[in-house]
Amino acid sequence: MIRKVASIAFLFLIASCGSSKSTTVTQVDRKINVPRNSVNVPNNRDEISIGNSTEMADARSEASFNFADRIINTALEYSGVRYKYGGTSKDGLDCSGLMMISFGEHNYNLPRSSSQMAEEGKKVKLNEVAKGDLLFFCTGRRNRKINHVGLVVTTEGDEIKFIHSSTSRGVIVSSLREGYWNSAFVKATRVL
Repeated sequence: MIRKVASIAFLFLIASCGSSKSTTVTQVDRKINVPRNSVNVPNNRDEISIGNSTEMADARSEASFNFADRIINTALEYSGVRYKYGGTSKDGLDCSGLMMISFGEHNYNLPRSSSQMAEEGKKVKLNEVAKGDLLFFCTGRRNRKINHVGLVVTTEGDEIKFIHSSTSRGVIVSSLREGYWNSAFVKATRVL
């Protein structure tokens, strides 16, 4: 299975989080109502509880939550792996590579770039986001195109935590409460 994933990853090595085939964002001048209190973001997967149910549990089947848990656990196995543009292994990952590998290990194929992933699934309102959903961002001061993706690992109250591969810190769990991610957020989708 790893060979198959590696072969597919090699074919898509040119694509990455910053692919030229990006989705143009038409409205980015809004704020997300998430309190900006200080957040203690866990640095390793042992500190994250992914078994908690959310208010949206009734809206999704238990099977899709279990499937989401398995994908999240796979993503968390890459915690601490360094960022590498176009990377798809423990030697280094970019954000879309992390998603592609995490979903792919459970036979769920996603496109290679974050902008292409943003076209998959159903758009979800922020207050309906649940674990396993994808969050999409426009990073950089002048960027108006989706170029970053994260996987929701928990939703507790109004806090949403997601795993992603950051260019500066590698694979980490962050909170949407953090100012940078809050202002860069574009949309959430449900692919499961």
